[in-house]
Amino acid sequence: MASEELRLVTAAQRGDVESFNALVRLYEGRVYNLCYRMLVDADGAADATQDSFLAAFRNLRVFRGGSFRSWLFRIATNACYDVLRARKRRPAISLDATIAAAEEDAAPLQIADSGESPDEYALRRELAHAIERGLVELPEDQRLVVILCDLQGLAYDEIAEVTGANLGTVKSRLSRGRARLRDILRQGELLPQRFRHEGGLEG
Repeated sequence: MASEELRLVTAAQRGDVESFNALVRLYEGRVYNLCYRMLVDADGAADATQDSFLAAFRNLRVFRGGSFRSWLFRIATNACYDVLRARKRRPAISLDATIAAAEEDAAPLQIADSGESPDEYALRRELAHAIERGLVELPEDQRLVVILCDLQGLAYDEIAEVTGANLGTVKSRLSRGRARLRDILRQGELLPQRFRHEGGLEG
């Protein structure tokens, strides 16, 4: 996969639009999921995803190797921050209304377990939605590293590339973000009742 990705990037840098389109198909789901978890807005996430790929296409010639995924995720992260800054300049919108609307258009967090029963599936969806709501309550820098590490599966050094922070800062933000998310879920009404006394988010 790495060699194929490198071939596509190199061809796209030479102006092969179809190779760039193949990169879009390879990463559009992950970029959208990153944007959606940061923005909790399906339409906003779709716009940020499109803006990210347009920016990547315009700037592909300056990509000098390394992890294309990290480079692309950094562009997407910047697109999300642009949206979040714009929101702060506008009148507040109900968070619950935003999440409810978004949940109509986007799949819940994927913390799947193959072979699960219908009850287990329903329970997983309930927990996933609770975590989504809890993520929104985190400071943006902590939310980002939790998403990149725990949902996107990036290593610490790749998260450092995406965020422009050093490894120590990444680890600190991740630790604080995870702890705060557990506290939010326990103290509020976000965590489903069946998880509150079972240590479901311990660790």
